[in-house]
Amino acid sequence: MSTTTPALPDSAPALIVTPVPVVNAPPATPSVPRSRRPPQRDGKVTGQPAFVLHSYPHKETSLIVDVFTRDYGRIALVAKGAKRPHSQLRGVLQTFQPLQAGWTGKSELRILTGAEWVGGMLPLEKTALLCGFYLNELLVKLLARDDAHPILFDHYVATLNQLAHNEPAPIVLRKFERALLKETGVAADLTRCTGTRQAVEAGQVYVVDPERGPRPARAADAWPKITGKTLLDMESEDYGDAATQAQSKLLMRFLLAHQLGGASLNTRQILIDLMQL
Repeated sequence: MSTTTPALPDSAPALIVTPVPVVNAPPATPSVPRSRRPPQRDGKVTGQPAFVLHSYPHKETSLIVDVFTRDYGRIALVAKGAKRPHSQLRGVLQTFQPLQAGWTGKSELRILTGAEWVGGMLPLEKTALLCGFYLNELLVKLLARDDAHPILFDHYVATLNQLAHNEPAPIVLRKFERALLKETGVAADLTRCTGTRQAVEAGQVYVVDPERGPRPARAADAWPKITGKTLLDMESEDYGDAATQAQSKLLMRFLLAHQLGGASLNTRQILIDLMQL
């Protein structure tokens, strides 16, 4: 996955990189530093909890790194010298590992000034790794730059931890997809019908208008038809029922496709082909 980004002058403060050993047995709830968004002085930020979403080459020796930060949202950083053979950044700027990052600048592209590997999380492997790349692709395509989402950041950390500990991927992904739509303000209340505001009934069949919310299904509807029980289960994050799992997969695929405006998700297709997730 790559994008075209305007180049910056190849000059910046020296990078400060301090790798820290990974804890072999992470706790059930990962310990990721939390901080209130500090005031910026001259555009300088230090010690910000962050994860690398993806990176791509910039000039001869540098990278542009798209990161998801807890207090500043998704931002793009220029990592000077990260492609050099002996750069410590090669081992630090890895996906799915918690970092403390620092940067300077106020433009769309900031300059990375420090990156410290926090550790404390298990690596993702096999199917869990593909699921992690799917999460990252969703964040890159659905999050606006410089829009802070601290609650979603915490959901992301918890989701990576669940995947690393082999919790059922379909359920983990559905919960994150729903959280993403909620935190970006485009998820409707699944317990009430749009327009009438009547309570959704478990035994009835509905469709979900991506812009408004649930309403009773009609014979001519081409949108996915979902039982009221599935909608209520999704709202309460109860995915124990096999029918709820199957219907929620179809519904979230439909809602995400609407928000993406027709843009394809490369990792989603891989997951569909491999695991029907």
